[in-house]
Amino acid sequence: MIEILTGFAVIGLAVFVGWLAARTGVLGPSARPVLARLNFSVLAPFLLFSVLATADVRRLFSSLLPVSAIAAVTMMLVFALVSATLFRRGLARTTIGALSAGYVNSNNIGIPIALYLLGDAAYSAPVVLLQLLVFAPIVLVLLGIAAEGRPSARGILRSTLLNPIIVGSLLGVLVSVTGLELPPIIMDPVQLIGQAAVPLMLIAYGLSLHGQRMFEPGTGRRDVLLASALKLFAMPLVAWAVGAFVFGLDARELYAVTVLAALPTAQNVFVFAQRYETAEVTARDTVFLTTVGSVPVLFAVSLLLG
Repeated sequence: MIEILTGFAVIGLAVFVGWLAARTGVLGPSARPVLARLNFSVLAPFLLFSVLATADVRRLFSSLLPVSAIAAVTMMLVFALVSATLFRRGLARTTIGALSAGYVNSNNIGIPIALYLLGDAAYSAPVVLLQLLVFAPIVLVLLGIAAEGRPSARGILRSTLLNPIIVGSLLGVLVSVTGLELPPIIMDPVQLIGQAAVPLMLIAYGLSLHGQRMFEPGTGRRDVLLASALKLFAMPLVAWAVGAFVFGLDARELYAVTVLAALPTAQNVFVFAQRYETAEVTARDTVFLTTVGSVPVLFAVSLLLG
């Protein structure tokens, strides 16, 4: 269990460095938007390409994929229903809130957690695939519609296919499926650039915390609490139930899919919110609350199923 705490300590230090940089002003006032564009357009695509290109294709399309999909979609639909009918939120805020409830941190937290708790970092690959090739394109289209009004079908297709995160993910899956082995002269530089994504995402998140009060009235606290409750408690429970009673997973697979569902909200949700300048506070506070809250939840899952 000390490895789990170590992983979260590493994450906490990077966030603190970002907050300290904002407090001291060492990076200047334009640091947040510059880092947001850098992460979204350059670093994240390289990271996702390297993760997916080196993943075992059998693991990518294992039985964990449909179970994870059902659990995540259920959380997103529940949030969207409550947000639209009770909270009366618009399309953009509902989209970010729904994503916060079901889009897990399968990269910078999921990979080390899969390695430490499950013994193989590749367990997170199906979730990475699901989120980046299915959820991310849909969400980016919805956010584009909310930002642009009524874009044409051609415009939606063009923006989706030219999205750097989606392009990087598709190319990575293509390499994995075809079994193509890229030489070190290609993969080493790609991995080097991709490795910068995680710390800079966390530093950018730390920058956003400075000068802001968490869970401040009028910033959508109901959205944060609902998304966090669905993410931390309902999603692991649904994943366990679907895996056990619908798909009949064995003990190890059931443990794996429950651990993956218990991961906190992904930093990418905050990156999307920054990119489209919508519901940033909701994304920021949900990422913070679920990251802190996921520690006892993961311990509980480990004790019950591990």
